Amino acid sequence: MKRTAPVAIGAAAAIALTLSACGGGGEPEADATGPVTLTLAGWSLSTTPEFQVLADAFHEENPDVTVELKEYDATDYDTQMTADLAAGSAPDLYVLKNLKNFFTYQSGQQLLDVSDVASGLDPATGGLDTYEVDGATYAVPYRQDAWLLYYNKDLFEKAGVDEPDGSWTWDDYDQAAKDLKAGLDGGTYGTYQHVWQSVVQGFALAQTEGADMTSGDFGYLQPFYDRALDLQDAEAQVGFGTATTNELQYQAEFGTQKAAMMPMGSWYVATLLAQQESGDADEFEWGLAPAPQADASTAGTDATPVTFGDPTGIGINPAIDDAKVSAAKEFLAFAAGEGGAEKLAEIGITPALLSDAAVDAFFSIDGVPGDDLSRFAFSTHDVRPENPVDPGAATLSNILNDAHTAIMSGSSSVADGIAEAEKRAASEVG
Repeated sequence: MKRTAPVAIGAAAAIALTLSACGGGGEPEADATGPVTLTLAGWSLSTTPEFQVLADAFHEENPDVTVELKEYDATDYDTQMTADLAAGSAPDLYVLKNLKNFFTYQSGQQLLDVSDVASGLDPATGGLDTYEVDGATYAVPYRQDAWLLYYNKDLFEKAGVDEPDGSWTWDDYDQAAKDLKAGLDGGTYGTYQHVWQSVVQGFALAQTEGADMTSGDFGYLQPFYDRALDLQDAEAQVGFGTATTNELQYQAEFGTQKAAMMPMGSWYVATLLAQQESGDADEFEWGLAPAPQADASTAGTDATPVTFGDPTGIGINPAIDDAKVSAAKEFLAFAAGEGGAEKLAEIGITPALLSDAAVDAFFSIDGVPGDDLSRFAFSTHDVRPENPVDPGAATLSNILNDAHTAIMSGSSSVADGIAEAEKRAASEVG
């Protein structure tokens, strides 16, 4: 899953901002030797407040520990982090944006074993087990986004189409998109599918029984691409070519009411609220629904809908000064724990620990829809990883991204695009 900030900061150079961070348990042992300063990687600091919020809250509870942020480019984060780790200039703590590159960091011995931190976390913490390799844990998740369905209540009413009720399969979603297109003005689409491979492939992998990206068998993608192309051909969603050529931004497509629905990650809630406040998005009533399901067995509010989303974790640079390790682990415990969860939820971020207190904090935010379905969609789901923890994950992701572009642009049929991806997987990954 790709996660982008509303504004990408193009600076690769570090901008250190001394920030304070919400509290975890007792005082770090390092306090006994005097004040400690930790450095933490972040990106787009002016528009991505989660890093400062965690730093400020932790410092408030641990006044002898200061967390300074080191800024990286949002779109080139992993490349820059890999270079800094190799050069010995990486910060003490760094964020793992997704699982695709976790194996590279872990196998390259660029992450400290934090099994002791993980063992003390709530077992309900989303994504915790994904950072485990051979019985040891090398990072802890502080947020766990999940893909949901955003919908514009005003446009549904205008088109005379029934709103989602939590029971939708993809067939229901497809029909609603076509009905919305028919009932709205010519320039408004029923739904918007962003150009990322995730929007098709993430759901296909999560919701198809037996699907395994590492197997090299990608036949599970076929029905999901068939549906996406059908919506595109029916003009119920903007075409892939138009979206890529015009560099459409998903925030604007939904936020300025050019589409009545949009599957997107839960991180978009905070962005939509901020843009409605600033005027970059229109004022309209919106809601959240579970992602459409492959079949009725996981649909409905008496079931647990299946969706996808990689956790976002924090690990410790093994090159950290030994005197700082205790404080660094305390920060990890806080960020992934109850204290960090509530602070993140208060700013519209989906924490890895969806405790009742965190959910209440999230829905107390002004502008977040308070209906029962929105709360259910946010708090109840089976979130499966977009990317497997595997040596070939990054290569496979690149191969499948090429297939996605070929299929959605029409330069290849679905069958041919999948066959080419399988051929390349066998050759390049084995």
